Amino acid sequence: MCGIVGGVTSKNITPLLLEGLNRLEYRGYDSSGLIVLSNKNTFNRARSVGKVANLEKKLKSRSKKINGNIGIAHTRWATHGEPSSLNAHPHISKNSVSVVHNGIIENYIELKNNQIKQGYKFESETDTEVIAHAIDFEMKSCETLIASVQKAVMSFEGSYGLGIISSNFPDRIIATRKGSPLLIGIGENGNYIASDQIALLSETKKFIFLEEGDIAEIEINKVTIIDIDGNLAKRPIVISKIKADQSDKGNYSHFMQKEIFEQPQAIRDTLESRITNDSVISSAFGYEAEGIFKSIKQLQIVACGSSFNAGLVAKYWIEDIAKIQCSVEIASEYRYRNPILQNNTLFVTLSQSGETADTLEALKVAKKINSKVKSLCISNSAESSLTRLSDLTFLTHAGPEIGVASTKAFTTQLVSLALLLCSIGKLQKKIDIKQEKEIVIGLKKLPGLLNETLLQESLIKKLASRFKDNTSTLFLGRGTMHAIAMEGALKLKEISYIHAEAYPAGELKHGPIALIDKNMPVIAIAPNDELLEKLKSNLHEVKSRGSQMIVFEDEDSKVQPMESMLVVPIISNLGRISAPIIFTIPLQLLSYHVALIRGTDVDKPRNLAKSVTVE
Repeated sequence: MCGIVGGVTSKNITPLLLEGLNRLEYRGYDSSGLIVLSNKNTFNRARSVGKVANLEKKLKSRSKKINGNIGIAHTRWATHGEPSSLNAHPHISKNSVSVVHNGIIENYIELKNNQIKQGYKFESETDTEVIAHAIDFEMKSCETLIASVQKAVMSFEGSYGLGIISSNFPDRIIATRKGSPLLIGIGENGNYIASDQIALLSETKKFIFLEEGDIAEIEINKVTIIDIDGNLAKRPIVISKIKADQSDKGNYSHFMQKEIFEQPQAIRDTLESRITNDSVISSAFGYEAEGIFKSIKQLQIVACGSSFNAGLVAKYWIEDIAKIQCSVEIASEYRYRNPILQNNTLFVTLSQSGETADTLEALKVAKKINSKVKSLCISNSAESSLTRLSDLTFLTHAGPEIGVASTKAFTTQLVSLALLLCSIGKLQKKIDIKQEKEIVIGLKKLPGLLNETLLQESLIKKLASRFKDNTSTLFLGRGTMHAIAMEGALKLKEISYIHAEAYPAGELKHGPIALIDKNMPVIAIAPNDELLEKLKSNLHEVKSRGSQMIVFEDEDSKVQPMESMLVVPIISNLGRISAPIIFTIPLQLLSYHVALIRGTDVDKPRNLAKSVTVE
């Protein structure tokens, strides 16, 4: 989603703002802008449609450079108003207040109509401009900028992460958040704000994560935080473990390619300190985990996108191996119906960023429905909103994932869910010592198996050429592989813009088979499991309709090639848990290389954002 960076520093802030915007490009955006308060307390603003490079070009072409030691900047993903320079942030009210904003102000029409009556003029179509005007209006009766913001935000309905500067108070930034993440960076030369640590890694590793409703006043050598109740608050300083080079592509052509190849190490990191003597350490999920896991009778998993697909895989595992009922729902649907949530349910949220708006709201809904229900968040972000709201937290340790299409976040979620089922199953005596040991040993082998699978890239690159002119593709799988087929279809449509659908192979006769002809390529996943013979029959049904087929198989599956069918052995002797994780890799590589051939923006596909922090 949109990105924010800003700062109060002893040096020229403009280079830092541009660097921060470049580091935030992965979040998805269609325009960008920055504003700096000059030494004469005047606003100097530049905005541009498209990439941050366009903004940099505009700044270089200006005869008068934008310099100053306080400023804010933004990458915008259009919600209200088309992508344009006028709609790009920052927005200004009467040359006294400037604002950057992540989120949506739901009652902006009402506020706008009232502000027009107050004499304010609007230059944009955005909901954000009402924020600047509201703060300017409150400044007429308030003595400080922070008091003006405190009063203004009381009229806002919706979500926001805000960075605010004023020519009347030229030595500070105000930052506040509600439903949209925002943090403060503590540096040697000043203090900063951003929506993501990555934006500020060149300046500091020290961060304060604002909590819901916090309003902070950031000065060059001082930070003051007021909580949601209006009281002074102390928030801990967290030392980031993210390395600056983790947010660079290194020797890879794209972040997505880099992150595909980082998966073996990401899984090692996720397993580290979570297993000992071939047993899962339950306390890795939180000090209360053992008592909670012993008492639960069912799981409710809620997630979006790739995380939802990971949850579907886990449903098979948890019910099959741990013998516990498990339901999986899309967060955006769950939050708007009236679900029944029984006592002794573990409510599990999956989110790479821990800031996914629908997932966060679904957890809040669950807490209102049944306050006795315990919650677990599986996330890649230690200081996210979901981790703070959940009773238990398990971090995937995938490291920064910059590419919009999820890769290592997905596979580390699967590993985390496997550890979860082991822990619950063991504590409830549904999994014995021998079973747990087998699962843990299998998980330990994953990094090596992944490295072997990644060696298939050159072959998969050749396969990708078949998809250059395709407009649609069908993915098939059975059991856990249906969810992996869904993930493969999602990857292909996300970055190559080819329409792709996934179906359980057994559902072919119930509609999808009508689509199959020589122009409809079909990708199937064939592990060596109890459903293999059923799948082989399904493949014959597809082949008899003339489809071009690619079958990714376990070497022991021995699918018999047919005319116009290419069988690609991936690796041999995979188990129930390792197979879905391993078969994810060729589908990731295929979507990546198809996107390259079609010339799309692999890391920043159109219309998509990395972290969906608004509804």
